[in-house]
Amino acid sequence: MALFSFSLAQAGTGSGEVTFIHMGDLHGHLIPHPNVRSDGNGRSEGGVARIYTLIKDIRLAKPRQTLLVNTGDTLHGGAEALFSRGEAMIEVLNLFRIDAYAPGNWDYVYGANKFIEYFASQPPKANWNPVISNLYYDNYPGAEAKNGQHVVAPYTIKTINGLRIGILGFTSDRGPQAGDPNITKGLKFTNGTAEYEKYVKLLRGQNVDLVVVISELGLHGNLTLADRIPGVDVILSSDKHEITVKPIVSRHGTLLVEQGMDGQVVGELNIRVKNGRIIDRKYVSHRITDRLQADPAIAAAVRSVRRPYVAGPHFQPGKIRNPFNGSHLRYPVDTVIGQTQVPLYRSNFSNEAMPAVIEGSSHDFLTDAFRVMTGAQLGGITGFRYGTTVAAGPIKLEDLYHFMPVGPQIAKGELTGAQIKKTLEGAPQEEPGRTNTWVNGWTAGYSGLTADFDPRAAQGNRRRSEHHERIEIHQWYGRVRKICQAPARAERRPGRGDFRTGVARQPDSGRPDSGRRCHSLVRQARNHGQAHRVQARHAAGRTGHGRPGGGRVEYPREKRPDHRQEICLPPHHRPAPGRSGDCRRSPVGAPALCGRTALPAGENQKSLQRFAFALS
Repeated sequence: MALFSFSLAQAGTGSGEVTFIHMGDLHGHLIPHPNVRSDGNGRSEGGVARIYTLIKDIRLAKPRQTLLVNTGDTLHGGAEALFSRGEAMIEVLNLFRIDAYAPGNWDYVYGANKFIEYFASQPPKANWNPVISNLYYDNYPGAEAKNGQHVVAPYTIKTINGLRIGILGFTSDRGPQAGDPNITKGLKFTNGTAEYEKYVKLLRGQNVDLVVVISELGLHGNLTLADRIPGVDVILSSDKHEITVKPIVSRHGTLLVEQGMDGQVVGELNIRVKNGRIIDRKYVSHRITDRLQADPAIAAAVRSVRRPYVAGPHFQPGKIRNPFNGSHLRYPVDTVIGQTQVPLYRSNFSNEAMPAVIEGSSHDFLTDAFRVMTGAQLGGITGFRYGTTVAAGPIKLEDLYHFMPVGPQIAKGELTGAQIKKTLEGAPQEEPGRTNTWVNGWTAGYSGLTADFDPRAAQGNRRRSEHHERIEIHQWYGRVRKICQAPARAERRPGRGDFRTGVARQPDSGRPDSGRRCHSLVRQARNHGQAHRVQARHAAGRTGHGRPGGGRVEYPREKRPDHRQEICLPPHHRPAPGRSGDCRRSPVGAPALCGRTALPAGENQKSLQRFAFALS
């Protein structure tokens, strides 16, 4: 295959070799975790101290020719990141000497002020050298004179080992959808198309030898741009958590790579250039496993930032406050709160029995638990949190914070059959996501519902039928769902809870019930007798219809799946009957929804997937 060069007239004239070290979508994962997917067999992967050992090894082997690039969601995704508003990640990664950074949608979740403080202040708290071409000031308080200006530099040019390298950055245009648009008030995002074309041409005019895009627009979005617009040599991509074991090549010869999620993979791309033209390249996808020893300095930094949150003399119950919902951390995050007999995760490949874009055992477990503990007909959640995995065995509190890292509340409300059908259908392919709507690619999930689903059908016809109890379009259904933050503008309905505080109210006291916090759903409960059992069943893309009763989810015999997962939950108080909140609005801090390409071309997909929507 011929390697592409933009044009001889616009190419640089340098000769040399450069190595890009690429990590992305860490999602707040500081320590190793099991990979229970089919490509991992339960082995331990990830951990930033291991990652840094690899980085040091590459730098040592290739002195003065490396560039370390971090792309995608970094500041959010775990308890340490959540409770420190991302500063735990900054403190550790500041030791990495990152050469260029492109933020993800979740990196804005702590608000525009925090983002500016971390990346655009003088000096910035994070020394990661951000480049973002599609982020602008837009009436940011105190900076109105900067309206229309880039928040940080759109590109940078670095000279490495005799080569001039132009690096152009893009953030996700879903930044405002990481929650209520108010959290990014004062910032304007674009889809990056105009900036891509503008700055590629500008960089080529500055006699660079390579143009490299670092981007959180997702593998499909980046490939779309590279197919349309020539001139880019390499795109270091993030957002969709794909693992490219070898580079994807666009129609114009652009190489694209992506590094999975949660620190499980780091990419090493070596490029040789002669007289401004690429003459050779080599790519290695490094799995971060226990074959890599943890770097002592980074391991010490990780222990330091985790110290306030884990068991030990530095943990103070109730002192640490959740920035989203105001609750306080009462137990160390490494507390064992339950047991599972099967792995909990949502990351299967598209040609496997339970494709991640549709369903995952972790989300079946959580939505079943929502239903059992509230007595609702349906349990549901929007489609997000691709990554985190829990192996068979203990479930720790920090595992839940990786699954739901925004301090969610559990709310009970009502939906019509038409609303349920709309969430099952999703948005049309290629349609840009809009505020408070599902961005296609990851299905919203329900426990208590089984449906036939054709992912290739036209909008409005993907959901073929529902099993067990037929959904009537105009009928109201009780639903419990995970929500993520006390909304400032959510409506209040008399007698149905006060969503100005974002929590259900206790029947008599009128005080918010702190037991409604996310982690309290399966928290360590003392002196309450035997644990409840929640059984979540799934098989080949189908989840059984559960019915709460006595702390156990039961399933009709005729719909019994092939295998069962069983999770022990410590008992706790259920919400008082008749107390439920208005779930018609998504609150501040609601998760960004991933995926523009639900079914990548070429995947071995069945034309019809039968499954039950159960969490996401």
